[in-house]
Amino acid sequence: MVGFESLLHYIYAMKLNHKIFGSGEETLIILHGLLGSLDNWQSLALRFSNNRRVITVDQRNHGKSPHDDGFSYPLMADDLKELMDDLNISKAILLGHSMGGKTVMQFALSHPDRVQNIIVADMNPSSSIAQHQKIFEGLTSINIKTLQTRGAADEHLAQFVSDPGVRQFLLKNLDRNKNGFEWKVNLEAITNNYLNILKGVGQDQMFNSEILFIRGGKSNYILDPDIDDILEIFPLAKLETIDDAGHWLHAEKPNDFFQIVDQYLSN
Repeated sequence: MVGFESLLHYIYAMKLNHKIFGSGEETLIILHGLLGSLDNWQSLALRFSNNRRVITVDQRNHGKSPHDDGFSYPLMADDLKELMDDLNISKAILLGHSMGGKTVMQFALSHPDRVQNIIVADMNPSSSIAQHQKIFEGLTSINIKTLQTRGAADEHLAQFVSDPGVRQFLLKNLDRNKNGFEWKVNLEAITNNYLNILKGVGQDQMFNSEILFIRGGKSNYILDPDIDDILEIFPLAKLETIDDAGHWLHAEKPNDFFQIVDQYLSN
């Protein structure tokens, strides 16, 4: 007979779209942030795959992974466990950026025996401040049914998001179909569950193995006062800073990011 917890896992976890690079005894799984996709990590995944297997993942409601009304860190951690089970991965190195960082933290706290190493890129375990309202307003106000070109989408989004690099990142979620354009992301589920994504993870829990946090020196996602909160849950945490990088530190300073991660894993 299937146990109750196993039944819940079967009902709520989903099969995630993923890509595999390289081979080796170690497996590194990379999870993107909010409104990202596995494509954001392809260049670094290729570099990391020189001496290990690397798996990039579309989290639920993103990229080519299934869409669902449910969207929370416990659900995304269950999705990750199902992926590892399906691929017969007993332990993995987990690297997550932003929302993906909270997913791997949640997974480590729920399944510490399945973790070899953890690397969190520019995210702390505490509740986050809402910073995406203008982005959601801009994306949801694009008339996807009448949209003719990416340029028109960019022009519209510029009213809400001034940074052209951020707009380019966001508009990677537009996909062409035979009738025009469609969103790869499930904007409705993401906006409806945004408060879940702002929630912290690990309250009243502790992970007693080493974990590496990498922050951007120009980002506000891991500030000095946050370090005490990190150490309460992850007492063996290490912190590295890339001084000239913001929140998208792996895209802004890919060589620095690669060197920090590669040296950490080599040691």
